[in-house]
Amino acid sequence: MTRTTESRIAAIMSLRHSALYLAGAILAIAALVAGVSFAQPAFATEYPSWSDVQNAKANEAAKNAQVQKIQGLISGLQAEVEATQAEAEKKGAEYQIAQQKFDEADVLSQQLTTQAAASSEKAAMASAQAGRLAAQLYRSGGSDLSMNLLMEKTSEGSDKLLQKLGNMSKMAERSNAIYESAQTAKNEAESLSKQAEVAKKAREELRVAAETAMAEAIAANDAANAKLAESEAQSATLQAQLAALQDATAQTVAGYQAGVEERKRQEEEARRQAAAAAAAAMAAQGITISDAGWTHPAPGYGVSSDYGWRSMGDYHLGTDVGSRCGSPLYAASSGTVTYAGWQGSYGNLIRINHGGGVSSGYAHITNGGIQVSVGQWVSVGQLIAYTGTTGNSTGCHLHFEIRLNGSTTNPRSFMADRGVGM
Repeated sequence: MTRTTESRIAAIMSLRHSALYLAGAILAIAALVAGVSFAQPAFATEYPSWSDVQNAKANEAAKNAQVQKIQGLISGLQAEVEATQAEAEKKGAEYQIAQQKFDEADVLSQQLTTQAAASSEKAAMASAQAGRLAAQLYRSGGSDLSMNLLMEKTSEGSDKLLQKLGNMSKMAERSNAIYESAQTAKNEAESLSKQAEVAKKAREELRVAAETAMAEAIAANDAANAKLAESEAQSATLQAQLAALQDATAQTVAGYQAGVEERKRQEEEARRQAAAAAAAAMAAQGITISDAGWTHPAPGYGVSSDYGWRSMGDYHLGTDVGSRCGSPLYAASSGTVTYAGWQGSYGNLIRINHGGGVSSGYAHITNGGIQVSVGQWVSVGQLIAYTGTTGNSTGCHLHFEIRLNGSTTNPRSFMADRGVGM
């Protein structure tokens, strides 16, 4: 094991312990506040109808009471949105920590397995070499080669005899050295194999923890999205009702109600236009799909940071693509969205399961830029998000990951094998 490898493994183990303590602290705090901060109400909120608003206009006291109620409902909706979003971010951060711990254990497990295999191969080669040398010694005179040489009748004289004895001694020394090397390699291989097994067991335990954390983060994101949708729908109506109550010149609220309906129609039309624009942008980008069914997630942009060990000593789990802020991101292949939300240092993240143990990840998406939801089927080349710089990011770019059965692999090599250059 080289000094560089040892330092990297030490760094990984240090990160693992730091992440473990941090995760423990977060989970402990979460356990203390769980049932207090986000307790669900025992009954559904009752919102005023347009009839209630119309009736309240006829009486000043009733109107003022209705105004206060609506203002309270608007504030309450905003507070609930902020609470569910905060919970989603917290769960996303916990998921990211759990995922990071798995990734670190996965890298360590792979390194130990590779090193154990290399040591086993070295031991086998040294053992074979020692066997060949032993056979050569045996053919030269059996186990007591020195006695055979001394008793050998030769006309070459004592100098030649001493030379033969010297050669024999060197062969014996070499044989011992090779045997010791084989034994050392064998011991190292056994030790590394045991370490690899321990690392694999820890990795699988961390995989389960990461999957549990992901499920909790998905639930929290779903709750936040549902609350945001409810807030947007209700707030528009409440704001219109409030305006109708505060408008002393209006005798009827029908005009305000019609305005709410028109705004909904306009928003739906805007969504349709956005979808059409996305399809046009996809065509303009010249997206090409390989025979294997894969495409570049951010066509037209090059790689800014590759997969693997980097100069600062960290292990980069994906490939960074230098796409501009707000530029579209596309599904690299068809599949089901398994995650769409905040995930700690990844910022806003989308993960897509393509089947066969293959999944892709798209990180640092701009706030409000996620265009898909968990459980949704997406087609290769479909618009899924817009580039941003959320999470641990110093500038707009796409952090693109490919995972095989949960373990990261080099996205550039993976895509190249499927006919897509990056």
